[in-house]
Amino acid sequence: MNPDLIIFDCDGVLVDSEVISCRAHADVLTRHGYPITSKQVFDRFLGRSTRQANLEIEAELGRSLPEDFHTQLQDELFRSFETDLEAVPHIHAALDRIAQSVCVASSGSPQRMRVSLGRTALYDRFAPNIFSALQVKNGKPAPDLFLFAAEQMKVPPERCLVVEDSIAGIAAARAAGMTVLGFCGGSHCGPGHAELLRTTGAAMTFGDMRELPGLIEKGAIGATA
Repeated sequence: MNPDLIIFDCDGVLVDSEVISCRAHADVLTRHGYPITSKQVFDRFLGRSTRQANLEIEAELGRSLPEDFHTQLQDELFRSFETDLEAVPHIHAALDRIAQSVCVASSGSPQRMRVSLGRTALYDRFAPNIFSALQVKNGKPAPDLFLFAAEQMKVPPERCLVVEDSIAGIAAARAAGMTVLGFCGGSHCGPGHAELLRTTGAAMTFGDMRELPGLIEKGAIGATA
């Protein structure tokens, strides 16, 4: 049984942004008295919203981050996007071969997705079906965002297939009652990333977007057998 809707995460799945994002996040946090490395940002916050990350950091600091922290982080990130950001290899070709409806459900802000997807010529392929964690109460790993996306697209959760690269995203998709494929082809994915995603609950993992159209059927069949 084939899915009716393919839900894509954005960062690390459509755009190869996670290394850039973790570096920018670490640099800005360190400047504001919270020393942290890119690797630590990756391990703790990958796939989660900035809002949730900031709440944890402020609790540890015992004080609020500056009012313009988000603006500073966004400016740093967008500067890096302008010079370094690229689409995940072969994503355009994969989308050309997918017959189902598609949408984006990301922990990133709408503005961030407009910049990243716009720079990589992907925005018009998904708009207006681009959904942000800012539109729901709880971000990933809670299921809220994926359930919201399915509701907006008028597709039952059990008829959705999610493509994710993070532990938080895999957990969110599973909590939403959706089948999820784990993508491990981004520049941030190390040798053990695929196994980590499978352990978290990915039905299958893959590292090349050219595999995705064929895996969509296999993933759905495997989940419903």
